[in-house]
Amino acid sequence: MNRAAFHEGLRRMRFESLLDRQTSGEITQAEAAEMLGISERTFRRWTCRYEEEGAAGLSDGRLGRPSPKRAPAEEIARMLGLFEDKYADFTVKHFHEQLRKRHNYKLGYTVTKVHLQRAGFVRPAPKRSAHRKKRPRRPFIGMMLHQDGSRHAWLEGQAPLDLIVTLDDATGAIYSAFLVEEEGTASTFRGLREAIERHGLFCSLYTDRGSHYFFTPQAGGKVSKTQLTQVGRALAHLGIEHIAAYSPEARGRSERAFRTLQDRLPKELRLAGIATVEAANAWLAGTYIGEYNRSFAIEPLEEGSAFVADTAGVWRETLCVIEERIVANDNTVAWAGRRLQIPPSRLRPHFVKASVRVHEYPDGTVSVFLGPHRLATFDAGGAEIVSAPAAMSLAPCSEPSRPSPAGRAKGAALTAPAREALTGVRAGTEKRASSRTKKRTSGEVHTAT
Repeated sequence: MNRAAFHEGLRRMRFESLLDRQTSGEITQAEAAEMLGISERTFRRWTCRYEEEGAAGLSDGRLGRPSPKRAPAEEIARMLGLFEDKYADFTVKHFHEQLRKRHNYKLGYTVTKVHLQRAGFVRPAPKRSAHRKKRPRRPFIGMMLHQDGSRHAWLEGQAPLDLIVTLDDATGAIYSAFLVEEEGTASTFRGLREAIERHGLFCSLYTDRGSHYFFTPQAGGKVSKTQLTQVGRALAHLGIEHIAAYSPEARGRSERAFRTLQDRLPKELRLAGIATVEAANAWLAGTYIGEYNRSFAIEPLEEGSAFVADTAGVWRETLCVIEERIVANDNTVAWAGRRLQIPPSRLRPHFVKASVRVHEYPDGTVSVFLGPHRLATFDAGGAEIVSAPAAMSLAPCSEPSRPSPAGRAKGAALTAPAREALTGVRAGTEKRASSRTKKRTSGEVHTAT
């Protein structure tokens, strides 16, 4: 006996008992109808049908008849065949999305799940036990971002790779996602640069305690607030608070996102026919991140944004590896086993023993700075990248105010513009004709006489 027939029999028994009590005058029709949870008019109709047809008059005429809204058997059979042949490792929700996207499937998610369970292809999910209350989300976008990496076999049949994801705490929207061989400082800077370039500076970053994020004096202990990594130095310079997570449960936002991505992303990459890291990263940025956010991102609790535009572009020279070096006697700088040759510059005759800064960017290029001046830029192999000359911070030099003495180099003086600026404001600097009488020579006196 199915559930509907059982409930019908139970209702019939209760009706017959209450009808006897109403007939004997123990209760009224209104009281009997209230006990059955029906209206008084329905109770009278049931009474008439019972007197005319007996117990059969109380039967539900819909039982045993197929619903007019029943799913077509052919469509159910097609769906089950597709699942068995092509999507056996998909979850029901992911499978239903692909059916609607790729196979012109019109039936709903619930009927799909029910028939898959009836066919034995999937098992009903176990009931979840009670758990602690989750940390409330930040009310505005840009108040907190999460960044984490997950090592997994993202490309079918290939070695595991790290997927680096940067997402917003308020909405769960992914701002950056890409595959790399191994998570580290360069991948961290790349994710932050992509997020800041599109949205602006944010308030805080929540990460694990990886060695590229924090320096931990004692294993398993608190992170150091004074000894900063390259990532810590960059975030402090940009005014972004860096928050350390001390357990996987504390990173619940990113952990749940990775659980979804590990289930869905490899299958999506397989369906798209992608087999290389470069193609996967291009597809992630151009297609998948937008689709993921439309499916899983939620609306923030408050309207508005905590992102701040970096109009000066400070992040470009901050989100990179920065170290100081001393220039060698041959005007070269040692960096990662390479010698970077500093070209001649008008800033000074040479740079021997000068303290310079080396900036290594996520793409592998390197720049050498003296104070605010960029001396040169090199590619990943150490070869100088020659670009169009940029305007220098110093004023352009002019011709010297008087010829150089013999033997002195005829070069433009850096102080010439300053001398020219003072020319118009000096007083009494031009020579005037002298009024004193010159002492005449004897020849001049003889001629005058």
